[in-house]
Formats: sequence, structure tokens, C-alpha cells
Amino acid sequence: MTYVRAVGRAFALAAFALLSWFDVLVELLTFALLCLGLVFFLGPAIEWTRHRSTTARALAARWCGVEVESPYQPEPPEPERERDGWYRDGNTLYKRAFWIRWSRRLTWVMEDPAAQREFGWQLVNPLLTLLLPVFVLLGGPMALRGYGHWTRWWIGRRPGAVAKIGALRWVHQRLDSLGHQLGIFALSVVLTAFAVWPVALFLVAPPMAARTVRWSRDIANTLRREVGNWTGVRILSPYLPPPPLPTPRPDGLFQVGNQLYEEPWWPMQLSRTRWVLRDRATWRDVLAAVVLPLGSGLLALPTAVLVFGGFLGLIGLWIWRPIMAVWNVTWPWFFGVPPDTGHALALTPLALGAFLLGLVPTAFLARHAGKLARLLLGPTEASRLAQRVERLKQTRTDVTVAQAAELRRIERDLHDGIQSRLVAMGMKLGAVEALVDHDPAAAKRLAAELRSSSAEALTELRVLIRGIHPPVLSERGLLDAVRAIALDSPLKAEVTGSLPGRVEEPVEACAYFAVSELLGNAAKHGSRRATIDVSFADDLLALVVTDDGPGGADPARGSGLRGIERRLGGFDGRLTLTSPIGGPTRASVEIPCQLDPEPSSPKTSTSSETA
Repeated sequence: MTYVRAVGRAFALAAFALLSWFDVLVELLTFALLCLGLVFFLGPAIEWTRHRSTTARALAARWCGVEVESPYQPEPPEPERERDGWYRDGNTLYKRAFWIRWSRRLTWVMEDPAAQREFGWQLVNPLLTLLLPVFVLLGGPMALRGYGHWTRWWIGRRPGAVAKIGALRWVHQRLDSLGHQLGIFALSVVLTAFAVWPVALFLVAPPMAARTVRWSRDIANTLRREVGNWTGVRILSPYLPPPPLPTPRPDGLFQVGNQLYEEPWWPMQLSRTRWVLRDRATWRDVLAAVVLPLGSGLLALPTAVLVFGGFLGLIGLWIWRPIMAVWNVTWPWFFGVPPDTGHALALTPLALGAFLLGLVPTAFLARHAGKLARLLLGPTEASRLAQRVERLKQTRTDVTVAQAAELRRIERDLHDGIQSRLVAMGMKLGAVEALVDHDPAAAKRLAAELRSSSAEALTELRVLIRGIHPPVLSERGLLDAVRAIALDSPLKAEVTGSLPGRVEEPVEACAYFAVSELLGNAAKHGSRRATIDVSFADDLLALVVTDDGPGGADPARGSGLRGIERRLGGFDGRLTLTSPIGGPTRASVEIPCQLDPEPSSPKTSTSSETA
């Protein structure tokens, strides 16, 4: 009876698995709608297909005896209405929560690693499950249990990095690179779809084109960001700073050329239209929308054909061919599949060789696709200069305010701490002078108290000096100072990296306090581990702090992160934060600087981990 029930469950699982191909069709259709500018369907479609995966996990537990935990990251929080009735997302306000909720949920499903594995599961699982009844007939309920473990490996929770042997690790890395190639191609196709609308609006309604261009720029910025994450090719935003808001004349009117307006709306639209039209990056985006899909597609085509051709060949030889044998299909070379085992054994090395040959150049081609994207979407020297000037204008006031606040903090610490202790010590010295002649014992006790007070004052003064400029920076340099922070941190922190020499002292202090603040934030929000990577290349000091906290960090809502941004602004530095809901949080600090020209500055490197 158990054997018959297992066979029946195998047939039911095989029929249920075929529905996954319908899910794949829905996801591809919604992605095609995304390419046409209909952006609101892809996220809900992916969430809808998760219900079938949830059912598959439940069936694996009920019928196969293998518990499969849900692998998804925690859902993003609902937008919160502020006191003035607006909803805030970063530095942007919305009257309704719909856009923020949709954007958060789309980011949640697209950046979840489980979503990628789930899509692969939807493609591959039906092919294997078609043979599951045969396996159960041969192996009984144990074959069902093996299928449960297969399900858990694909769509179950993976608590940590899974160690792989060398060959499997190589295949996994190359498959990731192939996915990155296809991802660059897909995003470039989406960019092409969104670039068509601004060009059309420029001819019909130029004032409306500015807003549409800003939407297409969001797609281009997403492509720049993902190319950096996937291939390591960093692409900065090339756009000129937006124009300021129009200012009224003394009579309250707004002037544009020789025309006056009573309201600022039309002058603002005209200035934004000129800004978009005169920015060369706008037209370079249009050029990229035409060239990049062709270039990235040509780079991905050979590897995709070889890999998918070899994989489908193996599937046909060793899955479809046995199924046709069970169904007693005797047509010769049905769908290109040989009818006998001899031909299958002869063709298997060719299919496997095509699969592996296609994997070999994927990392190389993915990086060159990223370089092509940087060539087309990267900034020019004029845009770099304009962005730097505008950023310095914006940060000049912040730097002045931050310096004034720092001076007030030092003055307050000196006044409330060291100064009060010195006044008390002076009063005690007067008492010692009065008691030393007629009560030496009391004078000795006061002298002992004075010695203790002086030690406490010295300790407090050292703490204050460390807050101004840590001595370890002057003595050992930035790398060892960061290592000292890691040793003092309550987190299990690992420091890696190397520097070719000492950087300028103000830059060292800025980087030191930025890392200190980031580690403090990580510890405050429940992180247990952190990694700190320090590097220097192309006159750019980079520090990357990654922690395993709950995520959801937002510089717009945290005074500590805003303080880091203000401090970096004085050096034209930049803080880049990636903190999805559920973690991990990755903060990248980049500061343009020069190496210290002193020849005595040694090359320093370290790799340390705190217990």
C-alpha cells in the first residue's frame, strides 16, 4: 500500500511541476511588458509564482518527509505617514504610499537571492520530475525522499555559504557570470524601451520630456549599479546637476529671457527642459540604448548557445530519450534525440563539451560587457568637473556647520570635564596648604585624593584627544588604526586590505571616524559580524564595511550616517550604502586623496580577525 501511494504521489508531483512552466511564461510576459514601459506587473507576478513554490515546499514535507524552510528575506516595512501627511522615501515626499510600497516590494523580490534560484527551479524541476514516477517504481519511497532533498536544495533556506569542491565552484561561478551577461542584456533592452518615449516626446511635447527622461535615467542608473555589482566595473553617474529653482524678481515676477511669468511652474519646466536637452549624457543614454543591447547580446550569444545547447542536449539524451522509451516512441531522432543508447553515449561527450566550453569565457565576456556599458554610460570629463563643483557647493555649508559643532563639543567637554576637575584640584591644593602645618595626616589624605583626581583627569584628557585625533593614527597609520577599532568593537570584526603607503593625515582621520561610526551603528542594530576592507587605487581611498545586521539603514533617517556624509563632503568623498531589508548592510566610503610624499612612509598591509 505504501509503495502504491508513493507512485501516486510521484505522478501528482510530476503533474504539479509542469505548472512551473506556466509561471515562467507569466514572468517572461511581465518582463516583456516592463520592456515596453509597463513597470507595475513584474513584481506582483514574481510574488504570485511564490505561492506555487510554497505549495511545493509543503508537499515535500507532507509526502517526502523533508522539511523545507522558506528562503525569502523578510518583507519590507509598510510606508509610514509623517505628521504633515506626506510619505517619505529618502529625500522624496509622496502624497500616497502606493509608489513607495510598490518600489520596496519590487526591490525586495528582485534582489532576493532566493528569487534567482526559484526561477532556475521553475525551469529545471519539471524536466527531472517527469522521471520521478520511474525512479519511485525502481526505488520506492526512498526516491520520494531524495526528491524532497532536491526540493530543499533548490528552494529551501540556505543559512550560509555552501562549501563546494573545486569543479563545482568553478561551474557555479561561470554560471553566475553567464547570468550576469544575460542580466546586462536584459537591462539594456529595458533601457531601450524607456529611451524611446523621451525621444518621441521631444518632438511632440518638449516640457513633458524632462520628466520622462528622469524616469529613463533611473533605469540607466540601475544598469550602472548592477554592472558594478556583477562585474566590478564601476560606472559613475554622468549627469549634470539639475538647475536651481527659479527666483523671483523684486516685483515678484519670474523672468526667462525677455518673458515674464507670474507663477514659477513654467520657468521651472523650461529650465529643466534646457537642462535635459543640453546635457550630453541624455543623448549618450539614447546611443547606449541602441548600441548596448547589440553589443551585450553579441557577447552573450556564443556562451548562451553553447551552454543552453549542451544542457538541452544532455536533457534530451538522458531524460527525454528514456521517457520516449517508456512511452514506446520509435520515431528515429525524435526532436534530435537518438533512439538508442549507443548514439546517446557517443553524443554525450559532445553535449558536455559544448556546455563546459560555453562556460569558460563567461567571466571574461561579462567584464567586457561591463566595460562596454562604462564606455557608453560613463561620465565625461566635463560632467565630472560640473558634478564636483556642485557637490563642493552643497557640502561647503555642511562642512562649516560640522566644524562649528565639533568645536562646540570640544569646548563643552573641556568646560564640563577637565576644567571642573582642575578647579577642584586647585581648591584641594589650597586646603593642603592650610592643613600641612597643623594636621599633616589630613594633608596626606588630600594629597592622595589629588593624585587620584589627576590620574582621572589625565585619562579623560586622553579620551578627549583620541576623539580629536587618535594617537594611533599618527604612530601607526590608518590600517593599524582601523585594526585597533576592530579589536575594541563588540562585533567579531575582520580587517583585510593593503595600502601602498600613508595617505594624508586629514584623510586618515576622516576615514578612521567613518569606520568607527559604521561599526558603532552595526553593533547598535544587532549585528554580530563585520568585515572591513581597505584599499587604494587610482588616487581613491576605499573602505568597505559589511555587517550581518537586519538591514534597512537609511542615511536620510540616521544622524550618524548624515554625520559621515558631512565629514566626507569636506574631502569630496562619498558614502554609498546598500542595505536591503533583512541584510546584509554594505557601506562603501570613497575619498579622493594622494599618498603622503614622505619616503619614510612604509607599505602596510594586514589581515586580522578579532575573537
